Amino acid sequence: MDPSPAPDVFRRAAQDLLAASWRPELLVEEIPAPQRIAPFCAAITADVVSGGEEIGSGRLVLLHDPAGNSSWQGTFRCVTFARADIDPEMVTDPLLASVGWSWLIDALQSHDAAYLAPSGTVTSVSSESFGGMAEDPPRAEVEVRASWTPQLTDGVGLAAHLSAWGELLCITAGLPPLPAGVVAMPSRRQPSNRKSRRR
Repeated sequence: MDPSPAPDVFRRAAQDLLAASWRPELLVEEIPAPQRIAPFCAAITADVVSGGEEIGSGRLVLLHDPAGNSSWQGTFRCVTFARADIDPEMVTDPLLASVGWSWLIDALQSHDAAYLAPSGTVTSVSSESFGGMAEDPPRAEVEVRASWTPQLTDGVGLAAHLSAWGELLCITAGLPPLPAGVVAMPSRRQPSNRKSRRR
């Protein structure tokens, strides 16, 4: 991280990141930002919880380089992953990767989040147990890793991107988008006795 004070544009964007409201299935908390990726960074992580069980997870990192970055086509960059268990049969679906990528693009567009230069990967893996673990059911997982450049004005405008990110996490975990007109409420991570994800 740059030892100099964070510029106002980054502080405004980071404040939006850390003070955002989330739908109730998302338990969000601030985490240490990765070092040496950009001069200024902020990061959050989230679990998607439904029925007391974690069904997905993700992370979002906000990067800022006041000097700009040619590959970003701007001075800010959002970097994320979203991960969730899926039905093992879905792994063989040749459309899964393109559908997974559309979850991000559709979420950004549905929230009117202006962006440039999206890039990323969609990965699906499956596992089957043998020997002493043969009774364990097959497992499969999909992961969306992506980045895009949010179009902010003086550091303002990140809220739409945060809403889109929350929607991406929930859709990846199999939850529907919030109905039109429904407003998300604040949901920060709290200590609990939630069940762990099914393995």
